[in-house]
Amino acid sequence: MSEQTVAQLLAEVASQVADTGLDRGLREDVARRVLDVLGNSLAAADQPAARAVTAVASAWGGSGHATAIAAGIRLPAPAAALVNGTLAHSLDFDDTHLPSVLHPSSSVVPASLAVAEAHGASGLALLDAAGMGIEVTVRLGMGGYDRDLGNSVFFERGLHATSICGAIGSAVSAAMLMGLDAKGITDAIGIAASMGAGLLEANRTGGTVKRMHCGWAAHSGVVAAELARAGLTGPPTVIEGRFGFLQAYCGERADVDAVTEGLGERWELPNIFFKPYPCNHFTHAGIDAALQLRAAGVRPEEIVEIELGAPSPVLRTIAEPPEAKARPESGYHAAFSGPFTVAAALVGGGGLGVGHEDFTDEAARDEERLALASKVRCVPDARCDEIFPNQFPAVLRVALRDGTRREVRVDVNRGGPGNPLSADELAAKFRTNAERSLDDDAAGRVAAAAYALPDGGSVGDLMSLVG
Repeated sequence: MSEQTVAQLLAEVASQVADTGLDRGLREDVARRVLDVLGNSLAAADQPAARAVTAVASAWGGSGHATAIAAGIRLPAPAAALVNGTLAHSLDFDDTHLPSVLHPSSSVVPASLAVAEAHGASGLALLDAAGMGIEVTVRLGMGGYDRDLGNSVFFERGLHATSICGAIGSAVSAAMLMGLDAKGITDAIGIAASMGAGLLEANRTGGTVKRMHCGWAAHSGVVAAELARAGLTGPPTVIEGRFGFLQAYCGERADVDAVTEGLGERWELPNIFFKPYPCNHFTHAGIDAALQLRAAGVRPEEIVEIELGAPSPVLRTIAEPPEAKARPESGYHAAFSGPFTVAAALVGGGGLGVGHEDFTDEAARDEERLALASKVRCVPDARCDEIFPNQFPAVLRVALRDGTRREVRVDVNRGGPGNPLSADELAAKFRTNAERSLDDDAAGRVAAAAYALPDGGSVGDLMSLVG
């Protein structure tokens, strides 16, 4: 084979990163994502899905070399990755890359932490491997983005690209931390491509399975790297081949060049959005608009009707079926409801505007929120369609009892490069998350240990604080 395949090129760059390291700015970016994942995971420790996955993973047994977050136990690295990836994604508070529409850190960071801890890797090696794994994940997602369609082909087909691409990104990071060479990383990619899975139907009609998608991706990636280390091999053309990853999932709409263009020179990593609100990212611009109206003095009791305009593709997630979105069956389902999230922001949320307390089962039964949600009509908006999915925009129009109408349009999401969260806001998000499992002093030690990673901080010391 005279030319490198896509998997071989990804592996070559990964091997170079393992040897030379990321630059300081990228390492600091990854450290922030590690802290964000840990905070999201600590906040989710009492979720039923997390408890279920932890119980199953614990029953598997095996030598415990990696920490299961907030569980007080150590597990084999694949099992710890499963548990921690499930925690990381359980509250839908994880970072998002656009326009691939992926949550890359929630699979790659748990896989990287588990393997780094099990193999005694340094904090710098962790950051380098996690950064490369995240980059691979989002680039594979970009390979499934169709500009003519204006959306992810994965999403159009009901596939959860976060978990499907995340399995491969996790395998790359795990293989790097295990010390595999470029050939071994290529094999890990080829093996992991047969393991990724995830369907989005739970977003529409219920079930808690989606919460463990990132855990399964992290688990798959670690297992794939372990199998490659043991001698199992994968097809070198697994990404672009006739029966390979992109063809199987995206068909003729796949963009192979998007995966490799500028690889190792132009990084997508710093462009990944941090979430300010613990709910589906498609709802965030509507929340921002509602918060602006609230700040301008609009009160819920004055509102007669509300129109939420959004990109056409996202309405399947946040607006359908209309009856279910107006009255979500649980707090988790409320986090995927355009009407409910707008109502929560107008009534008065916590956190950075809307917080965890807005997505409890009790909050989902709150009659004030539900009465307001029932007034929300979700519609496609042409300007939003033009912008999506480079942003997840929205426009909110309200009619008031005095006959006046108000409109707020949000084109740029809070938390991304165009409207970033400040260091204080990121710290506030972490504290709000961590306080569900740790006291203030312990949370401060976790933050300090995570931010020390670019200066040679210890992975073991960090994980000992969150077990």
